[in-house]
Amino acid sequence: MPRTILITGATKGIGLALSHRLAATGEAVVDLARNAAPDFPGRVVEVDLADAAATQAALDRVLADHAIDAVVNNVGLVRPAPIGAVDLSDLAAVLDLNLRTTVQTAQAALPGMRERGWGRVVNIASLTVLGVPERTAYAAAKAGLVSFTRGWALELAATGITVNAVAPGPTETELFRAGNPPGSGGEARYLAAVPMRRFAKPDEIAAAIAFLLSEDAAFITGQTLFVDGGASIGKAAI
Repeated sequence: MPRTILITGATKGIGLALSHRLAATGEAVVDLARNAAPDFPGRVVEVDLADAAATQAALDRVLADHAIDAVVNNVGLVRPAPIGAVDLSDLAAVLDLNLRTTVQTAQAALPGMRERGWGRVVNIASLTVLGVPERTAYAAAKAGLVSFTRGWALELAATGITVNAVAPGPTETELFRAGNPPGSGGEARYLAAVPMRRFAKPDEIAAAIAFLLSEDAAFITGQTLFVDGGASIGKAAI
């Protein structure tokens, strides 16, 4: 049976790769994003997810037209800085966009999932939760998503709804390349930390997310899957 998947921030990068993968298998995809994309394989509801009231209004519009079977909390905001230079307004903005939107989308979709006795929530975390310099706000927000994942999985374990997280390593998205062009020092630093000595392709991350959304993953919940070319090996587990 085709499912309807709600994804935040899916008009580029990992979210767009996931949307194409899901659409190719017959799933319906709905994206909440600031701007539409001409090649998006589904419905885009344009909204500034940094605005809580606007986000709720967009979710209400989606639910008026669709029964949401799964949610992928993909939108993110980074704003890197060393600890001595972290701007408190940046800290608040990063925590808000990464965490508050995740709670809002889950709350919107849960009643229908509960009623149907089936659902999936996948939160997109990050390798940075294991410790990366100059990621005070972002790593804290992504660690919060890991915590959400574990707690919600326990709350929902008997409902038919699973909750998991995917933690990508360095991934060759437009945003990543804008800050780390080929031949740059940033590229070299990231590559040195990945045993496979390459970056992930967005579709490789999308493949892991799609599996956790599938029926085959019905007995997996509360887990964080690192998709990172081995970069997490040898780091302390959380």
